[in-house]
Amino acid sequence: MLKERSSIQSELELICIEELVPADHLLRKIDKTIDFSFIYKKVEPLYCAHNGRPPVDPVMLFKMLFIGYLFGIRSERRLEQELKVNNAYRWFLGLGLRGRVPDHSTISRNRQDRFAGTGVYQEIFDEIVLQAMKRKLVDGKTLYSDSTHLKASANKNKYEKQLVEKSTRSYLAELDEAVDQNRAEHGKKPLKLQEEEPKLKETKVSTTDPDSGYMVRDGKPKGFFYLDHRTVDAKHSLITDVHVTPGNVHDSVPYLGRLDRQTERFGFEVESVGLDAGYFTAAICKGLVERDVYGVMPYVRPGGSKGMLKKSTFVYDEHHDCYLCPAAQVLEYSTTSRDGYREYKSNPELCRDCPRLKECTQSRNCTKVITRHVWEESKEQIIEHRYEERGKRIYKRRKETVERSFADAKELHGHRYARMRGIAKVSEQCLLSATAQNIKKIALILSRSGNGGPLTSLKPRFGAICAFLSRFFGNIKLNRTEDFTPLAVFC
Repeated sequence: MLKERSSIQSELELICIEELVPADHLLRKIDKTIDFSFIYKKVEPLYCAHNGRPPVDPVMLFKMLFIGYLFGIRSERRLEQELKVNNAYRWFLGLGLRGRVPDHSTISRNRQDRFAGTGVYQEIFDEIVLQAMKRKLVDGKTLYSDSTHLKASANKNKYEKQLVEKSTRSYLAELDEAVDQNRAEHGKKPLKLQEEEPKLKETKVSTTDPDSGYMVRDGKPKGFFYLDHRTVDAKHSLITDVHVTPGNVHDSVPYLGRLDRQTERFGFEVESVGLDAGYFTAAICKGLVERDVYGVMPYVRPGGSKGMLKKSTFVYDEHHDCYLCPAAQVLEYSTTSRDGYREYKSNPELCRDCPRLKECTQSRNCTKVITRHVWEESKEQIIEHRYEERGKRIYKRRKETVERSFADAKELHGHRYARMRGIAKVSEQCLLSATAQNIKKIALILSRSGNGGPLTSLKPRFGAICAFLSRFFGNIKLNRTEDFTPLAVFC
């Protein structure tokens, strides 16, 4: 029987905000498993102890930011609107049904003025990782690293061409020492010291966001981007490191420094790492071997012209320090370049009459040159790991860990675009997004395992209190022991 529904918007109801939040809501799980009280100590030096008006609770401020990243709310104005109407958000912040939500400008001013340039975002990220370590969710034994691009808030057609100084690699001094030593072993004179003049290159610099970098990569969009270099732990894919660079910085540049940072900050005893092909450089391979870390990287297709013999067809004789070509001719050592490559050259008198000359070299003087890096032994050692059972098992999980972490960040947490301009603000975004992902994953893992945190043991006593109150006020659910939220009367 069809009946019109009567309006009940003006009825008075006795209700508690606890009753309006589902028992299995994500924010309930986070509230039970994550201790945010450490934020007070982190931000205490940023507040004046004796003057000024009482501030908005800093824990509430950061919880508001985490809500924005957890649920993909990109605008702080929109975040304020959602906080006003979403009871679960209010409950998580400790606000009642009539509690005043802080204005969006309060979030912005604290983020831009009080917390900017302080490193508090990095400290909060690190503290969440430490909490995960205490719960045995992170062990630091196997780490996976990769980078993803975030589109900068800049038009790719608005730029100026400028001469900028080339970035120098941190290992250049070590490489120069290795080159001089190798030349001395072969009876060569050391290379002359070059005048340390800055090397310049012409590049596109955005007029909107000069900190971003113009990215040109195969299979990637062209334009101004930032790169989020991320490391995750293999145990539960929790993020252990976040580092932001302009989009034109190679993945391998910051890697070893960030690996050392994790071992120093968290005390990781890293046993193995899984990396993409972009990290397969002589410097990284040598760095992993020196650190006694089992590195695994995929196959890299060799370059060269089509129809020409590949370098792999030439066999290196370690005992005699020479190469053998497919025609059994010897390529002897010639010199070691400043870039760290040993050169091996063939005898042009023998090569001139070789039937395979055209597919071997296009040199006018009929000389074939093969190069070998002074750290080539480290690269070969890393290559061998690819074929071992342990290496196959480690690399297989890369797509399930760091790749999945990036996919979740882009699909669920608004990680496709840089919300702000400037590398410091984009770093803030990436750290907060990674922290929100870690918080979410920790809460879900512990809720599935039944380890809900310190409040679990109080449920029986708290349930009896709820049952007693229900006899007088109806069906009321109170799940937190911090405070009994007063009953609210509203219409």
